[in-house]
Amino acid sequence: MIAALVAEYRKFFSTRLWWILLLALVGYLAFIAGVFGFSMTVESSEPTAPVNFLSPQEIAQSLYSITSSIGYVFPLIVGSLAVTGEFRHQTITGSLLVEPRRTVLVLAKLISSIPMGLAYGVLATATVVGVGGTVLSVAGDGAFLGEPEIIETIVLSIVVMVLWTIMGVAFGTVLTNQVAAIVVVLAFTQLIEPIARVALGAFDATSEVSRFLPGAAADAILGSSAFSSFGGGGGVDLLSQWAGALVMLAYIVVLVLIGRFTTFRRDIG
Repeated sequence: MIAALVAEYRKFFSTRLWWILLLALVGYLAFIAGVFGFSMTVESSEPTAPVNFLSPQEIAQSLYSITSSIGYVFPLIVGSLAVTGEFRHQTITGSLLVEPRRTVLVLAKLISSIPMGLAYGVLATATVVGVGGTVLSVAGDGAFLGEPEIIETIVLSIVVMVLWTIMGVAFGTVLTNQVAAIVVVLAFTQLIEPIARVALGAFDATSEVSRFLPGAAADAILGSSAFSSFGGGGGVDLLSQWAGALVMLAYIVVLVLIGRFTTFRRDIG
């Protein structure tokens, strides 16, 4: 296992893509946090604005939750690259020579993604809090950074980004074609799930289903949803924090099992 972990870290940091995606994530979230922070403070003065139903502290909490709600596409892609990159560049054969036990190799990839997800989570959350908190302090009612609920949201944002990275690895074990994996991640995170959350949440018969989508489960862990605050999530209540965590872990486990007994069961040459 140790040899496999060392090999994973060497392969990952030998490429430039991880820090290019990290810079893109930081820049993207800085822009979104600034725009959302400004729009929240402006809209809150309008009696008919949807955000007016939120207290100033809830506005801050929703803003800080965009780390996961908006930025989760990046750790998903980074995680998937840990597997799809091997198949694209045919380095998977060398990895199996270092660690021929395929279950151990898959576990090594999952474990090695944790520090990377942590780095992405810390920098992404710091960006959102720094930019968004500044906007709320200057143009709003304050950043509320000393409140326990806000601190909990900030810490859990980092944890959720780690889970998204692990899920990216799990997804990569199922769909090993790098281009296809990136296209599917982008389509799902930017189009399919947002539309599904709105559409399913609009009807009583399907509103419960929307709570179990990956993004909704992640929001449940945070206890706040920027998606609902800004994008009209249909007013659907989130799962409890523990239920949200279990749903995300269930997605990871199912994907890993599928990948292990399909892709990593076949002969690899």
